[in-house]
Amino acid sequence: MDDRMPDTPQDTDTPAAPGAHAVTGTGGHGVERLAAVVEGLQRRLEAQESAAAARGLIELAKGILVERGLDGPAEAARHLEQLAARAGLPQAELAADIVNEAAHDPLSRAGPVPEDDDGADRAAPPASVRLRVAESGALSGTDAQTVAQSLLVHALEPLGATAAAVWRAAPDGSLTLAGSAGFPDAEAVRWRYVPPRVGTLAQQALESHRTLWHGAPPAAAASIGRSGASNGARALIPAQRAGRTVGVLEVCWPEPGGPLPPAVHRQLTALAGLCAHTLDGTGPADQPAGGEPDRADSAARLAGLADGLLNPALVLRPLLDDQGQVRDFRITYTNARFADFAGRPRADLTGRRLLEAYPLAAAEGGLYERAECVHATGEAFRTDRMVLPAVMDDATPTATAALGIGRFGDALLVTWRTEDEVTRLAALVEHTQRLGRIGGFEETPATGEVIWNSQLFDIYGLPPQSLPIPLERLRHHAHPDDADVIGRFLRAVLHQRRPASTAFRLLRPDGVVRYIRVVAEPAADPAGGPMTVRGAYQDVSAQHWTEVALAATRDQLADSEQRADERDLLALQLQRAIMPAAPAPIDASGLQVAVRYRPAEKGHLVGGDWYDAAVLPSKQVLLVVGDIAGHGIHAATGMVVLRNALRGLAATGAGPGQLLGWLNAVAHRLTENVTATVVCGLYDPPTRVVRWARAGHPPPVLVRGARSMVLPMPAGILLGAVAEAHYVEETLVLESGDTLLMYTDGLLERRDRTVNQALEQLLRDAGPSTGDLEEDLDRLLTHSNSDTDDDTCVIGFRLR
Repeated sequence: MDDRMPDTPQDTDTPAAPGAHAVTGTGGHGVERLAAVVEGLQRRLEAQESAAAARGLIELAKGILVERGLDGPAEAARHLEQLAARAGLPQAELAADIVNEAAHDPLSRAGPVPEDDDGADRAAPPASVRLRVAESGALSGTDAQTVAQSLLVHALEPLGATAAAVWRAAPDGSLTLAGSAGFPDAEAVRWRYVPPRVGTLAQQALESHRTLWHGAPPAAAASIGRSGASNGARALIPAQRAGRTVGVLEVCWPEPGGPLPPAVHRQLTALAGLCAHTLDGTGPADQPAGGEPDRADSAARLAGLADGLLNPALVLRPLLDDQGQVRDFRITYTNARFADFAGRPRADLTGRRLLEAYPLAAAEGGLYERAECVHATGEAFRTDRMVLPAVMDDATPTATAALGIGRFGDALLVTWRTEDEVTRLAALVEHTQRLGRIGGFEETPATGEVIWNSQLFDIYGLPPQSLPIPLERLRHHAHPDDADVIGRFLRAVLHQRRPASTAFRLLRPDGVVRYIRVVAEPAADPAGGPMTVRGAYQDVSAQHWTEVALAATRDQLADSEQRADERDLLALQLQRAIMPAAPAPIDASGLQVAVRYRPAEKGHLVGGDWYDAAVLPSKQVLLVVGDIAGHGIHAATGMVVLRNALRGLAATGAGPGQLLGWLNAVAHRLTENVTATVVCGLYDPPTRVVRWARAGHPPPVLVRGARSMVLPMPAGILLGAVAEAHYVEETLVLESGDTLLMYTDGLLERRDRTVNQALEQLLRDAGPSTGDLEEDLDRLLTHSNSDTDDDTCVIGFRLR
């Protein structure tokens, strides 16, 4: 027995699928042939649908011709055929022109697209034909799926698009995939419903009420068909009808694109209008036919609903322009509780336009803008505070109210609750309690009745439906160590009947411990009824932990200050031990030496200023003043290292330039980042010659008779900045009575003047000499007006 499947009969009217092979055989080959047959049938079906859509367009044109006076459909058909032959146009193209001329709708205003002029496929039907054929196919369908397929085949594929999705919008902002074409079946199933506030591309267009074009959508953008690597361009057009946004048309291209051409934008907007027509006429199975309540009946139903409300309410109906856009709303009904802000009677407002009755409602973010948004999207609006304006006899009384707007069918229900003084004060108290973490209570101990406000439930960590906790059970919710203070509080309030307060730790059900302060006051009933206790709890946890942190910070600061004082004292003692207040006498042929040191005003700014004057084995006198960068113990120890190193190096008999070169190497290699400025001199008594060099330090000042002068500034970088440095020497021959002043920058520095200006002032203060070197140095310090709070060292050498 031959168990092979019989060959599938070949249908001579069915074209073979492209790339299909005429094969015979068993198993999979039979399936392939069956798939080819199905594909051919699908193509025939699409061709028949396209032909039917074109016939529908031609029939519509015939109807227009009959309406214009031709004698019946047959005469209109012959006339259309003759016109097409005379114009050399296909009947479908001529029919589209006739329909466009008669319709004056968005499809007729959607002009040609750019590819009609840039060498695109000339065999493709013009844009007017494609749009009208797509319209005919969409109107012949019964659901959005048919619309999506018709739009893609007849209108979008010629624009280069490969897929389209028609989304139905719900009042809550969610989307339902009403129809799609060009996407895999699994993708359409996966995106059949989008919850509110997901932020998909379609929801962004729905919220903005305008067309969104993404030449290259962001990588994080979520939408149908983006699960793979596709990053093609997308257009998202709100589908609007009668001013309401009922859905979104999403069109996809395979590749990224540039800006959206205006002509294509117009066509997409017109196609979205076709989708809106279908979405507005169909709905989910659980909705009544039409998807919306009867518009003629919606206002009447809302009027009945408004009569049952306890707050003022009015019903609005949209007024549309020729383009179907909302231009105003008409007040069709006001309920019995309605009271106009300007005192006008209800009858004067019913039937008037909203902007006519309340012109200031057109302000940005005002009532009109909110009503327009609710009408367009169907999503209800609510706010706790809105200023509602009115205009009456040049006065503009206003009211502040909590307001809500909802849509039913094509009508809007607006209701509000105005704020009076009591309402505002109550809201203020509630706001204050929330900010201060305060919860109030009232308790009648005799009856066990306890009333809490909502904030107190939050403090206790209890749900609002929980039973309030009476004062007698307060100890069961507090830390065991606080039982005594709670006991004293309860005795004072409940037994001694006097106001009292206390603080305790509240143990909440969620395990959180809060620091609470409670205050209560008993109040006797004037009518002789049972005593009532009123009070409040306040969560002071933040204050408690702040106080704990401040206490710890104070302790740390006190400890840090003590250690800092100890370090400063150590630095000061070290400085005084190394540099005595007065130098030791120098036996060097009449050379007199005097020193003045003025420490910084703040103890923690003990600096590294230092000096030295010593007779070397060669009988030359070493004259040095230096300044270590920084303050405190680091500067003091650096001063000790450099001072002692220089004394040892000076015993070698080298000159000042060489000594500073060696001292620079010591500062750079043998210290921890110590930098310093120094001026170093060697005085030779027999010749009265001073050789000196400087390392970034201010130059010495020579006082000779009545003149004071600044010595030249030889080149020399500060110590410790580089590994190797060269220092230039200068020479000076002293005369009898000359005074040589070496000093640190603390004698000069001022924030409001330059160094040159400070040097000029120093020269004026330095001379002429009084004859007493000690008095001359005292005068320098007295007239020095440095304001940088730096320490100052001055050493004077005078030849008798």
